[in-house]
Amino acid sequence: MTPLISTKKYRILVVEDNPGDFALVEDFLCSQPDEFELTHAKTYKQVRAALNDPQKCFDAILLDLSLPDMQGMALISEISTLDLPIPVIVLTGYSDMSFGVRSLSMGISDYLLKDELDPTNLYKSIVYSVERKRSVSALATSQKKYSELFHLSPLPMLVFDQETSQILDANKAALKQYRYTHSELLAMHIEELYATGDTAPREMEPEKGKTSLQQQGIYQHRCKDGKLIKVDILSNNIEFKSRPAMVILANDVTERLDYIKAIEAQNDKLAEISWMQSHLVRAPVARLLALTQLFSASKDASEKEEMAEYILKSAQELDEVIKHITISTGIVINDNLKKSEMLSKTTN
Repeated sequence: MTPLISTKKYRILVVEDNPGDFALVEDFLCSQPDEFELTHAKTYKQVRAALNDPQKCFDAILLDLSLPDMQGMALISEISTLDLPIPVIVLTGYSDMSFGVRSLSMGISDYLLKDELDPTNLYKSIVYSVERKRSVSALATSQKKYSELFHLSPLPMLVFDQETSQILDANKAALKQYRYTHSELLAMHIEELYATGDTAPREMEPEKGKTSLQQQGIYQHRCKDGKLIKVDILSNNIEFKSRPAMVILANDVTERLDYIKAIEAQNDKLAEISWMQSHLVRAPVARLLALTQLFSASKDASEKEEMAEYILKSAQELDEVIKHITISTGIVINDNLKKSEMLSKTTN
């Protein structure tokens, strides 16, 4: 049994064993601007059958408290245990105020006395009760979705009070990242997570046309064990339990930033190697080319012997440069392999 979504047509289960009272309700509702489709049940047994019928759905129940098989508070208690997603409005001849208050406390939407009933009061009670129930249900559904999205998110998220900075909630990913228990985090202020010199974001003016999380920047946070991590903060203003709050997404980017730093250092090393190849290698090579030409052209034995010594020195200098380049290149390759492994871990 599911409630209708329509706001133009109302399907009402009228629980009334008195034919005259049912006819009166029917006349009252037929005179209203909205359309009412009534289903009549004379006993609690028929009520259960109607509610369990998959072919029927209702927006509200009008309940008389004097049924042949169940009456009074016992009937209200039984109806309450069904946890219905639609409002139950009591129509009764009992004028006992304490009885009415107790009924309302048990989840009854409204309590109407038959002797004071008129078309307008009955119509307003049904429409107000139905719309109020729908609003409450929609709010409960929204809160449930928020809770699921928040707590099951793989990214660390926290909510804190904008006025007191008290942490109001934290999801499982945040507990794992900061190594605190849920109760420990809820006893803290958001500033306690920030390392010295960093401050938490406060209430922000949302960018025009944007309602999603907005970039705050990279901050340094301190975990329970004292470990410092760099977190990329996204935040947004929200209302949490009727208080102005802020939700932040704190993604740990420590290893990624270290990787980027290592890449930058590697690029500097490669630039050095490039400079060595274009300058340090070129000098001895140029000398070798010039000396070999002179050596070929010379016919003086002593002169050739002297040039041979220069050729040997240039060759040795070139060999040292090549060795240095080879060692530097090997370091870069090894560093690249290590950083690739690090990046792979951060993305898995």
